[in-house]
Amino acid sequence: MASDNTSSVTEFILAGLTDQPGLQSSLFFLFLGFYLVTVVGNLGLITLIGLNSHLHIPMYFFLFNLSSVDFSFSTAIIPKMLMSFVSKKNIISYEGCMTQLFFFCFFIFSESFILSAMAYDRYVAICKPLLYTVTMSPQMCLLLLLGVYAMGVFGATAHTGNMLFLTFCANNRVNHYMCDILPLLELSCNSSYINLLVVFIVVTIGIGVPIVAIFVSYGFILSSIFHISSTEGRSKAFSTCSSHIIAVSFFFGSGAFMYLKPPSILPLDQGKVSSLFYTIFVPMFNPLIYSLRNKDVKLALKKTLNRKIFS
Repeated sequence: MASDNTSSVTEFILAGLTDQPGLQSSLFFLFLGFYLVTVVGNLGLITLIGLNSHLHIPMYFFLFNLSSVDFSFSTAIIPKMLMSFVSKKNIISYEGCMTQLFFFCFFIFSESFILSAMAYDRYVAICKPLLYTVTMSPQMCLLLLLGVYAMGVFGATAHTGNMLFLTFCANNRVNHYMCDILPLLELSCNSSYINLLVVFIVVTIGIGVPIVAIFVSYGFILSSIFHISSTEGRSKAFSTCSSHIIAVSFFFGSGAFMYLKPPSILPLDQGKVSSLFYTIFVPMFNPLIYSLRNKDVKLALKKTLNRKIFS
């Protein structure tokens, strides 16, 4: 007899970040401020790269797409999150929840693989500088980007498909500020070991493959840097990678802490707080990390401001 996977739940209630009424107003303005900083930072970086021809190189091509992903990612999560601070019940339809989950997974996977593509770009630039223009041709950059978004679609489809096979019965209160994988699994009345295994395998691909690619790239990079005779040359090589290393550590560290531990080790209430790092803080800090430590971006900002002032 075929199993019935039809869910009796037509909408979910997002519990939000906290149940304490006294904190709701303060948290609303705090996270609204975070969202505005994220939007201004990422759209500003996108605009700078688009307007300045000296930034039309592979490194900034990937940074342009990283900022696009971060802006879209935060827009898929934060506005709905803000609703939980100002409404008694933050209701989202079943279809809306699955849609949010799909785009959440798509942007998470895309960011993972963009960071690995950026690591490969740094590897070619430092280890094979004479072949950089040929290796990182526009066609190669486009091919890498297509691979990035293909993995995004894979991750989103696998996770969302896994959730669509679950049945949600009476309880429709999601213990989170968004439709995330683990809270939905906990809420389901027919989730099994197979569903958890699918989540673990897909997350391992989404985090493990990019991390391996990044570690291999930086292994070759460090080997090349240590063979540079001059201190100035080594310092310059390290400086081109420092921003990327910070962004990688921030993103993958928080993601691995959240998803590569069994739910029994990391309770959902603690998981909600942990998830703030990659849903809120990573998209907000990435433009700052890549601009404050980057002379090219600072120069582009200065030129753009001068053009606006004297035009």
